[in-house]
Amino acid sequence: MDALIKAGGIYSFGFVIFHLMFWRIFNWGEDLRTLSFLNRAIMQVMNVSLIFTFVIFGYISLLHTKELMESALGHSLLVLIALFWLFRAIGQIVFFKLKHWGSVVFFLVFSSGAVLYGIPAAYAT
Repeated sequence: MDALIKAGGIYSFGFVIFHLMFWRIFNWGEDLRTLSFLNRAIMQVMNVSLIFTFVIFGYISLLHTKELMESALGHSLLVLIALFWLFRAIGQIVFFKLKHWGSVVFFLVFSSGAVLYGIPAAYAT
C-alpha cells in the first residue's frame, strides 16, 4: 500500500507542474482578458489554490506515508483525497462530456487518482 500512496504523491506533484503551465498551455495571458476582472481573478486564484492543494497531497503522501496508513486522521485523509479525485473524474463527464478522446483520457487519469488513494484507504487501519 505504501507504494500506491507514494505513487499518489508523485501523481500529485505531476498536477502541480501541469497547473503551473496553465497560463502557457491555455494562453491565459490573452484568453483571460476576455473575462471580467472578477472572473479573471477567480480563475487564477482557484488554479493557484489547486496547485497548493496538490503540493499538500504530494507532501503528505511522500513524507507521511506510514501515518496515512496507521492513523485515523491518515485514513480520513486517504478517503478525502480519493473522493477529491473521484469528484474530479465525475466533473470531467458532467462539464466536458466524453465526446473527445482527450476528455476520456482525463477521465481515466482522474479516476486513477481515486484508485491510487482509494485502495490504501480501504486497507488503512
